[in-house]
This record gives sequence, structure tokens and C-alpha cells, in this order.
Amino acid sequence: MTQHRVATIFGGTGFLGHAVVQAFAARGYQVRVPTRNLDKAQALLLLGRIGQIVPFLASVRSDATVAEALRGSDVVVNLIGELSESSKNSFQLAHVETAARMARIAKAEAVAHFIHVSALGADMKSMSRYARTKAIGEEAVRAFFGDAVLLRPSVMFGPRDRFFNKFAQMARFLPFLPLIGGGHTRFQPVYVGDVALSVLACLDHPEARGHVYLLGGPNVYSFQELMQILLRQMGLRRWLVSVPWGLARFKARLFEFFPNPPFTRDQIELLKTDNTVRLQHGGRAPEMESLGVLPTALEDILPSYLMKIN
Repeated sequence: MTQHRVATIFGGTGFLGHAVVQAFAARGYQVRVPTRNLDKAQALLLLGRIGQIVPFLASVRSDATVAEALRGSDVVVNLIGELSESSKNSFQLAHVETAARMARIAKAEAVAHFIHVSALGADMKSMSRYARTKAIGEEAVRAFFGDAVLLRPSVMFGPRDRFFNKFAQMARFLPFLPLIGGGHTRFQPVYVGDVALSVLACLDHPEARGHVYLLGGPNVYSFQELMQILLRQMGLRRWLVSVPWGLARFKARLFEFFPNPPFTRDQIELLKTDNTVRLQHGGRAPEMESLGVLPTALEDILPSYLMKIN
């Protein structure tokens, strides 16, 4: 029975975190959510029974507080990641040092399961610091917790996502949407709920230990096709303007002075590589279907949170 098991979820207050917390609560786990901001965690309490979900203040930069957070846990899930860097939160800190600390302490505390959510496209040789540090973080986790499960989701969609909602916001106020590099980059968007189910499913499949799983949706789209789908759903007509790589990079350099830049130079670099499930490690890595999770189509979910504008 799982009703007395404990899952500690780092990054539980984020977009994916909400879905993962809800999935573990529905399975009957007691769910611990270490966080720097208890106010952000209040909404999580509604996802389970009274007292089942326990947010508490903790710093992932301290061995002592991480050890206290995961002590007695059966499962530790690391969802922490940054989409852009700041002076306080670098990719190196979030993707490598924090991940390594969790894996090292989880092993020392004899935690049974460690599940690390990385990103599709994690690559040591990438020109993108985001992709490189994601790959280095995976290696760091494996160095300390050899049978950790690594999940690499593509761009995630769902309520509160930071992809479609960002471009929807732009479409509301601008007469055009930018197609960086011509909009040819290909994506395989995956539903956030399916990623959460995949995290939970790792515990039901003993063969998952030590493996990498690539998580993508059922369909592949170009960036231009995704913008067209978004505009159709919102009932808007906007110009789709091709932005050359060089110009996009120049604009990104200026945007990086803003607190929340619409895109950064590193993100421009990421867009030069397709974000789809593909051959990796010299062979085909298993996908979410191997965990018993059937991917949900973008068109089935997008209408639920991107409303038409009259």
C-alpha cells in the first residue's frame, strides 16, 4: 500500500510541480514540498486531503536543509530548472550543483527512488548553456545516484504554461508574432499532465531504474504551425513575421536587460535545434509509452485554457 509512503518534490510550486504533486497525492502519498516561498505553495494544499501535502521553507543550497527535507522519503523528485539565467540563479547552480547535491544526499539517506526531470535536447556539445548544463546535471545525478530515472520532456503545454501563454499574451497586444529563424524549428509538445503521470509511472516499472526516457506528444509541429494553431484557437488574425537569426540575437541582447525578457540569446541558440524525440546515446531511448502513458494531443487541451478573443 502506498498511502503511508512519502514523496519529496523539489520544484513543486512550479508549472510541472503542481501536476506532479497532484499525481502523487491522488496515489495516496504524503507529499513534502520544500520551497523558498510558502505563499506560492498555498494553492498546492487544495490538491490533496487535509495534511497530505506539506510545504515548508527550505534552501536547496544547503546540505543540512536538503538532508532534513528528504530524510525519511521513499521518493525524491527533482523538477528544479531555469529557462533563463540571472545573477542569483545561474544554469550551473540550478541544473548542476543543485541536482548533484540532491542526488548525493538522497543516496546518503538511503532514499529508494530518485527521479530527475531534465529536458529534451540536453547535450554536452550544445552551443546553448541551458542544454549543456542540463546534460552535465544528468551526469552529476548519475555519479551519485546510479539508478536514478532521467526524464527528458519536450516543450510542455497546459494551463499556466510558459510557452503558449507567453505568445498568447503577445498576440493580444501586438499586430504580429515573430518567427525566429523563419519558424522552421520543430517541436513535439507534451502535455504537462502526461509528464506528471510519467514521473509516477517510473515507480510502477522496476525496469525504469537507471534509464533515460524521452517524453514527447503524439505530433510534431514547426514553430510556425504552432503559432498558427494558437491564433486559430484565439480567433485572431496576426502577421507572422520571419526574424533572421542575427537580428533575433541582437534583440535578445537588448531584452536581457529586462527583468523578464521575452527571449534571450541562449534561447535563440536553442531554437536552432529541433526539440523532438530522436535517436540519442547511439540508440533509441524509450518513450513515455514504455511507462504505460499514452500522449495527449495538443488540440485536445489547448482550447481548455486559450480562450477565443471576440
